[in-house]
Amino acid sequence: MAAPLSAQKIFPQGTSPQLGAVAAPNGPVIAAAQLAQVQAHLRAVTTMTANFSQTDTNDKTLTGTLTLKRPGRIRFQYAPGVPLLIVGDGKALTMIDYQVGQVSRWPVGNSPLAILLDPDKDVSRYVHAVLPRIGGQVRPDPNKILIAGRDPKHPEFGEIVLGFVRTPAAPAGVMLTGWSVTDAQGGQTTTLLSNQRFNVPVSDSSFTFRDPRPQTRR
Repeated sequence: MAAPLSAQKIFPQGTSPQLGAVAAPNGPVIAAAQLAQVQAHLRAVTTMTANFSQTDTNDKTLTGTLTLKRPGRIRFQYAPGVPLLIVGDGKALTMIDYQVGQVSRWPVGNSPLAILLDPDKDVSRYVHAVLPRIGGQVRPDPNKILIAGRDPKHPEFGEIVLGFVRTPAAPAGVMLTGWSVTDAQGGQTTTLLSNQRFNVPVSDSSFTFRDPRPQTRR
């Protein structure tokens, strides 16, 4: 069973009731069809841009723009005034804190976002479709899909729950609207997307960054 979502939303305002927790896995036939549709969408998306709103456990919200390009490249450009940047170059995710001049890197596969960044990877052993528990009751919605993922061999990577809505305007008929990540310590961060655009031109230079660390001469 997936972890509670602490009444956070991973669907756009006005399109979904408050999510209290994720219920047991969906029926096997429906779940398999939902997962196949989500994977078809992810494989059909070569690039994506969107606005994002990211809320942490303390209800602090940061906004910015998201840029994604296959294979494995992603950029979270935070709004002016926020000294953070997250960039994925296909091999690793890098978080840059310009305020303290710190750079942290970790393999893409060690992140819950690996589901998004590597859609060709076989994730069936740790990803499944689930039903939302809304107001204490399970209420399936034919227009929405929830996918939960946790690698049982690496629980330290945390868990991710992704929300999709069905829409003919998106590749394969579904669109990613957001996700909630629960880390190993129980902290949760929820990201909502808006103004999604698919398969638009994105330059490779979008995934470079300025290193704030002092450069030493050799």
